[in-house]
Amino acid sequence: MGEKEDYIALLSEIIAKQAIVLGPDIAVLKARSVRGLQVADDGKVTDFEGDPKQLVQDLVDKYVELSGQIVKNALNSVFAKYSSINK
Repeated sequence: MGEKEDYIALLSEIIAKQAIVLGPDIAVLKARSVRGLQVADDGKVTDFEGDPKQLVQDLVDKYVELSGQIVKNALNSVFAKYSSINK
């Protein structure tokens, strides 16, 4: 996988993890509010524009606004999986 595909997978996995916590509708709605992120109805990221690291941060920030530290704890395993791009 290329770097863009890795970021798409990472962003999609973050949304999927939050869909479990928040419900799929809220998780997708919040993800779609991130400027530059294109998200399908099923929560999969289809494309993005801009700095992918900033998009990841913006997406996490949107979820943190809703549920704080719970989000950060839930996503630690996701970030560990993509450690090569999450520096």
